[in-house]
This record gives sequence, C-alpha cells and structure tokens, in this order.
Amino acid sequence: MTTRRAFTATLAGAAAAAAFRVRAEDKVKPSIVGGIQLGVGSYSYRKFDIDRMIASMKQIGLSSVELWNGHLEPAKTSDDEYRSVKRRFDAAGIQVSAYCVNFRTDWSDELVDKGFRGATLLGTSLMTASVEKPILDRLDAQCKKHKVTVGLHNHYLGDPWFTGDKKINFEGPADWAEAFKGRSDYLAINLDIGHFFAAGHDPVAYFKEHQARIVSLHIKDRDGDAAKTNRGPGEGKTPIVEVLKLAKQLKFKYAANLEWELDDADPSDGVRRYFEYMKKALA
Repeated sequence: MTTRRAFTATLAGAAAAAAFRVRAEDKVKPSIVGGIQLGVGSYSYRKFDIDRMIASMKQIGLSSVELWNGHLEPAKTSDDEYRSVKRRFDAAGIQVSAYCVNFRTDWSDELVDKGFRGATLLGTSLMTASVEKPILDRLDAQCKKHKVTVGLHNHYLGDPWFTGDKKINFEGPADWAEAFKGRSDYLAINLDIGHFFAAGHDPVAYFKEHQARIVSLHIKDRDGDAAKTNRGPGEGKTPIVEVLKLAKQLKFKYAANLEWELDDADPSDGVRRYFEYMKKALA
C-alpha cells in the first residue's frame, strides 16, 4: 500500500527529475567536431553585453568562449561578479576556455594579480593576452604563483590601427622566441592565424613545428591583397581549413576560437557562418 507520504515523495522526485531535464535541454550541446573544441573569442561580440552574447552563442550552438576583458575588466570586477558570470555561462552549458586580459605595463601588481585570480574564479587555468614585452617577467611570476598558462597573442603590426613600438610587440616567430628565453613554460602561444598570415608567415608550418607551445588558436580569414583585408570565412587566403585539419591530426587539446572582425553591430550571422565553415572543415 502506498502511503500519502510516499506518494508525495514520488511526485516531488518526478518533478525534480523533470526540472533537471528541462535545465539540461536548455544547455548548449558541446561544440566539439572531429575532436576539436570550437569556440568564439568574445571580442567578436564587442558591442553585446554578456547575457546577449550568451543568447547568441546558445542559438548558434557554441559551447566554449574565450572571455575578453572588454566584457569583464579586472579593475571593475569583484570576486562575486566573477562567480556570477561563471554561473551564467555554466547555466547555458558554455565553458570559459580562457580569460583574455590585455595586461598593460603600467598596471599595478595588485591589478595584474586580480586578472589572474579572475581566471581561476571563471574556472580556467588558461589566459590569453595581447601585451608588450616589458611586462613578461611580471606575468611569468604570476603564472607560477597561480599555476595559470598565458598564451601570448600576435597581431599584424602593419595594420593602420597599430602605432606602437614594433620591437616590444608580438607579430611573428622571433617575438615568441625572444619572449621564452629564460622564462617558464607557463608562457605560451595564442596563435592568431589571420594576423600571422597577414604578417607573411605560414600558420600551418608554424603550428606543426610549435604545437607543444600553442595553447589557443584564433581563426579568422584575411586576404592576400596589399591591405590584408579581413574577410568572411573562406573568402580570403588564410589557410583555415589546413590549420583545422592539422589540429584534428595533432589531436589539439585546446580551443580553436573564431573571431569576427567585420560588422560589429550584430555579429551573430558572421559568427554562425564561421562556425559552420569550421565544422565543415573538420567533418
């Protein structure tokens, strides 16, 4: 005989199970294709707030994000806010694969430390960063303190926006080689294949030779014209398909993050196009 208490408990259990199913169904399925984690750099969504970005990622089907400090600045973010952001991504089924903080040389040690602490609060031991070389010793010390790896990001320094000192910025192989001398393996490479190609280098050959030190890929298409124009996926000359096929062959264990550089008012369509292009390359 079923007692009222047992019947009530059964109903409560069924309701909890149903609620769990709803929550699980609301999450993004893992965007892993051919063994490669496909994600997006949140810089692509630079005009969106975090919640609008999450909604777009869920609709497109992306389960991994490299969270850029334009969305979450260390100087303006408390520990509780970091935890809140992580909960929102977790609820959507999206993993913060890396925290991108572009550390400036004039930042205090306290602020640099806060950026690293933010990564751990977001649930990742990987950061990416566009930085200048004079800050590398400070970053290396923080890497060792927090057990966090930092992938150093490259740019094409021939772009009109760049007005800095090329000697202390990152564009190609010689810059990483210089950065790693006398420093720990916690300093690594965030290889932006579009910028690398625009600077006249071969991203496929470099990826193959330096795979052990590469902890993040940025996927974007740039053309072979004089301006190295940013294009949609497959519309430029950057060997995206070859890089992704090599990642699959090498069983690359980090994320390949697409970056949308064109229309930034609403990048959702561009992000979707890149995601579909990458999936097709890996299928």
